[in-house]
Amino acid sequence: MITNKWRILKVRATYFYVTMLLRTLLFAEFLFPVSPWPSQPIDGGGWHLLQENIGVLPMHMQLLHNDRVVIFDRTDFGASNLSFPDGKCRTDPNDVALKLDCTAHSLEYDIASNSFRPLMVQTDVWCSAGAAMSDGALVQTGGFNDGDRRVRIFKPYPNGSDWEEIPFALAVRRWYPTNQILPDGRQIVIGGRRQFSYEFVPKTNGATKAYSFPFLVETNDPMIENNLYPFVFLNVDGNLFVFANNRSILFDYARNKVLKIFPAIPGGDPRCYPSTGSAALLPLRNLQAATIEAEVLVCGGAPKGAFDKAVNRIFVGALNTCAKIKITDPKPEWVMETMPMGRVMGDMVLLPNGNVLIINGAGSGTAGWDNARDPVLNPVLYRPNDSPGSRFRLLNPSPIPRLYHSTAVLLRDGRVLVGGSNPNVYYNFTGVPFPTELRLEAFSPPYLDPEFENLRPKILSPSSQTTVSHAQQLAVRFTVTGNNVTLNAVEVTMVAPPFNTHSFSMSQRLLVIGGENVTDMGNATWDVHVSIPKSGTIAPSGYYLLFVVHREIPSNGIWIRLL
Repeated sequence: MITNKWRILKVRATYFYVTMLLRTLLFAEFLFPVSPWPSQPIDGGGWHLLQENIGVLPMHMQLLHNDRVVIFDRTDFGASNLSFPDGKCRTDPNDVALKLDCTAHSLEYDIASNSFRPLMVQTDVWCSAGAAMSDGALVQTGGFNDGDRRVRIFKPYPNGSDWEEIPFALAVRRWYPTNQILPDGRQIVIGGRRQFSYEFVPKTNGATKAYSFPFLVETNDPMIENNLYPFVFLNVDGNLFVFANNRSILFDYARNKVLKIFPAIPGGDPRCYPSTGSAALLPLRNLQAATIEAEVLVCGGAPKGAFDKAVNRIFVGALNTCAKIKITDPKPEWVMETMPMGRVMGDMVLLPNGNVLIINGAGSGTAGWDNARDPVLNPVLYRPNDSPGSRFRLLNPSPIPRLYHSTAVLLRDGRVLVGGSNPNVYYNFTGVPFPTELRLEAFSPPYLDPEFENLRPKILSPSSQTTVSHAQQLAVRFTVTGNNVTLNAVEVTMVAPPFNTHSFSMSQRLLVIGGENVTDMGNATWDVHVSIPKSGTIAPSGYYLLFVVHREIPSNGIWIRLL
């Protein structure tokens, strides 16, 4: 009898302690959620695995006008998982890992065939920069070790082309710099580790040297160097918006003069590498107006001091704020918004309909080797035209964590190519929290969901690869499958494909060039009359993707070349 009572007491005690433990855990999760985001509706989007193993980590990506993506990684990791055919090898006596390397560290991915071929980059491109020039060639700058003063050129035609390298084409070594296409077709190359200067590529008009840029000295923390890969955008007045650490200026690069100092970002937290937030120039509209407005959005990153803590294995929660500023205002001020979750190392991709996709990244820690935890698997859609407080939409998650050294670029069909993630020194697939990731995915934003197929436009003319000029009037003819066009819900957009690395898309730009003048041509076709931007200040010459957008559902893009 006593034994039975004792057993009952033990059961009751166990029940009591288990109940209290569960309550404690639930309370703890309320205070410190295990999930990096709050529970909220999922607004669609889908993932598709393209390649199980492309062999080369996509640390850098650039879409070119032949619908192929150039991908490359650093060369001093040792062997990659992609070998050259026919015994081909790279010989580099300065390489710190392999002097003779028979594996590729760059590749060309063919979107249409979902295939790839190895490319040979000769010197180390680790943490470099670049842009697609007006003729369509990818011109890439800097890197590490023997690659830090190199300029490399990849021409998309003919098939079988490969990297060309120009030794000592940069005035100084550039590691972690930022590039931006300028109205005259050159690139400006800004900053890099311990380089408080800028220069131009190619070297024309006597501009052969590096020019001092004191702003990079002023924003530099010598212990952390948290102004690397500064956020740079070409403003509509031809000057540059430059954001480094937590500060920003309007800069006249031609006269080496600061024209305006913007307010410091609220909170004072750094947003550039290694506290890596991301930034985008929001879509430019009303391009025929006397005054064109331009807004910059900066999202995520890591709080001040997070890098030092991450090095000591303390992973601080990422920032959950975005800050927006109208850089064309006479007295601009930052406006703060709150994302559904904190995110560091996210990528911001301008979608054809003017929305911003925020993808990849982690919920805690910073950029750098094994410095982050809590992968954020759900992309977020930012809709700038929605009312404040309702601009963010949570989308379906990927099964693959994408942390340090991840990339994302928009494709012509509206999908987003996603690759990378390697927070490890060397390619490491076992015994680490987040193995080197060589799978390649495509994310389909919600506008590609089948339910919207009857709203999707199809461009009939002009044909892809059409050449246009600044200020040209252009008729774009399209059809819609459902034959039910809402005339006041049509827009035409031009997107400049950027160079993406380290959570920043260099030279990314979206212009809304028309939509007001839509004519019914009969037979379920419509013409929309648009005006190509009037100058290189608004739209630098080069290749753009042109889309017709109907009720926020974009067509497949066509390539146009703006001369």
